[in-house]
Amino acid sequence: MLVPDPKAVRTLLTRYASLRIAQAERERPATARELADVSYTLCVMMGTTDVGEAVARADALLPAVGGADPEGESGLPLAV
Repeated sequence: MLVPDPKAVRTLLTRYASLRIAQAERERPATARELADVSYTLCVMMGTTDVGEAVARADALLPAVGGADPEGESGLPLAV
């Protein structure tokens, strides 16, 4: 099984969370399209078709492959 690059996964999770917040604050077509693109990419990267499952898998992957986080992330899971 291929393991996605943890840095790319972390970047996608961060972008996904930011877009979810932006869309919740103010719905915009451009944000919705970008959120759909990021969600799709995250699903493909994590080998699932459900974004909630993709986020859960990505969240579980990061501590398993990263150990200590050099970028200072808190280690808290992202909400879906």
